[in-house]
This record gives sequence, structure tokens and C-alpha cells, in this order.
Amino acid sequence: MNRSLFVFFTILLMMNIFPLKAQQLTGADERAAQIIEDYERWSAIRDDWANLNRYREANKDAGLPNEGEKRVVFMGNSITEGWSNHYPEFFEGKPYLNRGISGQTTPQMLVRFRQDVIDLEPDVVVILAGTNDIAGNTGPSTISMITDNLFSMAELAHTHGIKVILSSVLPVYDFPWRPGLEPAQKIVELNKRIQSYAAMSGHYYLDYFSETADSRMGMKENLAYDGVHPSREGYIVMSRLVEEAISAVMSNSGQASPPGVE
Repeated sequence: MNRSLFVFFTILLMMNIFPLKAQQLTGADERAAQIIEDYERWSAIRDDWANLNRYREANKDAGLPNEGEKRVVFMGNSITEGWSNHYPEFFEGKPYLNRGISGQTTPQMLVRFRQDVIDLEPDVVVILAGTNDIAGNTGPSTISMITDNLFSMAELAHTHGIKVILSSVLPVYDFPWRPGLEPAQKIVELNKRIQSYAAMSGHYYLDYFSETADSRMGMKENLAYDGVHPSREGYIVMSRLVEEAISAVMSNSGQASPPGVE
């Protein structure tokens, strides 16, 4: 399908000349509908690439922490976002704010980091990101490009007096939506760099990987429903580990490192 036909279909859509009903689509119409769907998705990204609008109202409602509130913000992608869906009780009754957005990469998170983390004035931020960069969700990314963004978020948080928990990327053997990229060893390398930076900078390195990886360096089958996204059982494991990290960081006047890291 060439560019002129693409423009033609989108103009027709915008003018509402031919509303398409899914049950009526066959053959060429299905292709036209796919073009329109792709254009709408691209338009949404073009207009708000970092999806700043997603949590804008929720941030207003949250306001600043109450006196004595030990607020924690979770920054991440669908793995963070899905926590509230698959294991919602983890957040209930706690000053924890979930700011995960499905499909996001580290450059998108860096753009919204001030609005969705710094301006909420938490005591702690838990950053879990990088798998979608490896999958190429917003274009090709090197390991160094990913760590540049992760470390920039950590440095922004530290500058504003927010304690930082840098999470390992969860293991993935293959991406269902981008098969054949062989992400397992890339994730291992990325986690090594995150751990080294955390130790050097005095941040807490939260190692989800060791307890969730199988012999292939993918997710253990009982902890994920598609090899990438945790199941309820996976989130139970993650919740235990992150609570340990939050407790360690909160009890330390500065940044905290896990046992064995000085």
C-alpha cells in the first residue's frame, strides 16, 4: 500500500465518510482498517510520545505527601503497570503509587520522570525498565543507550533527595511480539551494568532476575503467563523482594545497597 493510498484512507476516516464496522470488513477492507488503526496509534504517539497525559490527573489527585507519609513511586512499563491488575493487594493501604505504562521504553520514562516521580516528592523511587528497549519498541537501542536513560533517572531522583532502587530487568528468552531477537544474554549484560552502577553510586540494586530466571535465562514458567509478563505468582515473588528493598532504603539515612555490596 503506497503513501497516497494511506493518506486517502486517513482523510476519509477523519471526514467520517465511510465508518467501518469490523463485522463487515473483508479482504481489502481489512487492510484498510489495519492502515487506519496503525495511523491512529502513530498519531497518539506523535501527539504525546511519552504519554504524559496518562497520569496527569492522577498526579493532581495524589498531591504532595501528607506529613509522615513515606511515599514510594514505581516507575516502569507493563510489568509495573500489571502489578496493580494481577496483585492489587500489594498496593492497598500503602503510600505506593504505580506509574507504569505498558510498552514504554526508557527514553519515554525519562521524559515523564519529573511529572510522574519528582513532582510527587516520594521518599523512594523503584525503577524497573529496559526490556522494551531491547525489544525495539521505540526503535533500536544499544545497552549503553538504555543505561544512559536509567542512570539519568537515578541521578535526577538523587538530586531531588529521592532514594533510588534500581531493579534488574526480568529474564526473557524470547519476546512474543518480536520473536528471534535473542534477548536473554542482552538482559544479563544490562543487569550487570545496572548492578555495577548502583554499587558505585550508592543506590540499591534490586535483583529480581536471580529468583525468576530458569536454566535458559528466561522466566520460570510458573512465574509468567507469556514468558515476559509476571503472573500473580510472579508478582508475589517480586513483592517480597521489593518490600525488602524499600525497608532497607527507608531505614538508611542515605542510599542503601543490598547485603554483600559495599
